[in-house]
Amino acid sequence: MHFVNPSKVLKNAPVLGEIPSEKEILQRTLRIAWPSIVESFLVSLVGMIDTIMVSSLGSYAIAAVGLTTQPKFIGLAIFLSLNVAVSAIVARRKGEREQESANRVLTQSIIITLALTIVISILCVVFADPIIRLSGSAEDTHEPARNYFMIIMGGMVFNTLSMVINAAQRGAGNTKIAMRTNLVSNGVNIVFNYLLIGGNLGFPRLGIEGAAIATVIGTVVACIMSIRSLFHADRFLSVWHMRKKIRFDRQTMGAIANIGSSTLAEQIFLRIGFLTYAILVANLGTTAFAAHQIGMNMMSISFSFGDGLSVAAVTLVGQSLGEKRQDMAKIYGSVCQRMGLVFAGILCLIFVFGGRWIFSWFSTETPILDYGQMIMSILSVVIFLQISQVIYSGCLRGAGDTRYTALVSLISVALIRPGAGWLFCYPLALGLFGAWIGLAFDQLMRFILTRIRFQQGKWTTLKI
Repeated sequence: MHFVNPSKVLKNAPVLGEIPSEKEILQRTLRIAWPSIVESFLVSLVGMIDTIMVSSLGSYAIAAVGLTTQPKFIGLAIFLSLNVAVSAIVARRKGEREQESANRVLTQSIIITLALTIVISILCVVFADPIIRLSGSAEDTHEPARNYFMIIMGGMVFNTLSMVINAAQRGAGNTKIAMRTNLVSNGVNIVFNYLLIGGNLGFPRLGIEGAAIATVIGTVVACIMSIRSLFHADRFLSVWHMRKKIRFDRQTMGAIANIGSSTLAEQIFLRIGFLTYAILVANLGTTAFAAHQIGMNMMSISFSFGDGLSVAAVTLVGQSLGEKRQDMAKIYGSVCQRMGLVFAGILCLIFVFGGRWIFSWFSTETPILDYGQMIMSILSVVIFLQISQVIYSGCLRGAGDTRYTALVSLISVALIRPGAGWLFCYPLALGLFGAWIGLAFDQLMRFILTRIRFQQGKWTTLKI
């Protein structure tokens, strides 16, 4: 029994050099992957803990925080797309041993990030009220959701700056740096949640606004740690290499624009689909939306394993292609996929046998627990599709095949998820169950489309 069989993965594709042993392949994959998995899991875990701590205020608070999720990610869309480009390009330059070029990419990306953050942050704060109304807020959720959104987006500069530096570090293979920053910042977030939501140890009781302030304080700590990671002259990415030429050049900007523009289109399609889907669920009422938000928290936990492996795939695929080893890019992609299936199997068992109990952490209301049992049953199947498609997408992005992933998002997330969700939810009168069936159709389509593209192998020939 072998975890990976290179000859089976490559089929008739040429072998371009010596293939490391299975042990060496697994060791390198795990060395890159485990910090990314831990980092992504911690981010999702803190999101879940945030929801649990806010739930002490009532189901309206869960719904209010949930209403801000998609508007927040719409505001972050351009930065998320930029970060994908940064990771992919730095990984390719690392494989090509082009240190100066990689540092130019990071320098220019930091300047772009700071300029765009100022504009987007101001717009989100000024127009917070209509944005939250558009998101489907109700009378009991509008004001707390608006206030939470204004605080989060007002302090987003610390988050965006940390994100772009960590993205570059991941591309260079330094995944432990991002893990450490998130570990510490998430701990800070939880501590200040305790102090500010309920007003403990003499701190003011700020409720939902306190949770938002705690999040911003956590991102400040993460930002400081991310910046400090660049003050090491012996690392591939360092201010000592960045300060040589702080200027924009056509080649670097062209590479960022080529990948980033397609990824931005993907992010736009994703956020339109997610926001439309969230609005149709919000119209089912506060209780249904609160249960849905808890379910999305659990889906975020399962997503974190796929996302961590996807980050590893971006790094390993990008570096392999930079080294002109298309064969190894395919092998590492397949190894990440197999690891993802192992995690999916473990999570499936947890969700099947502990679903209702997990929901009881958030609420003891019987309607929410009943919804929870249904949601976890669907999620126990969906996670296999979800984790697989996320890893396949990571492989494609690492190769620079972002136009295809944008097309997948347009078809599946922007059209199928809200369309199928609306059909099953309202005309077929299946309510929240129908909304989650629509989500399952979306995950199935993304899995099929990304798997076909990965197996075709055309992504290994792209130049960036």
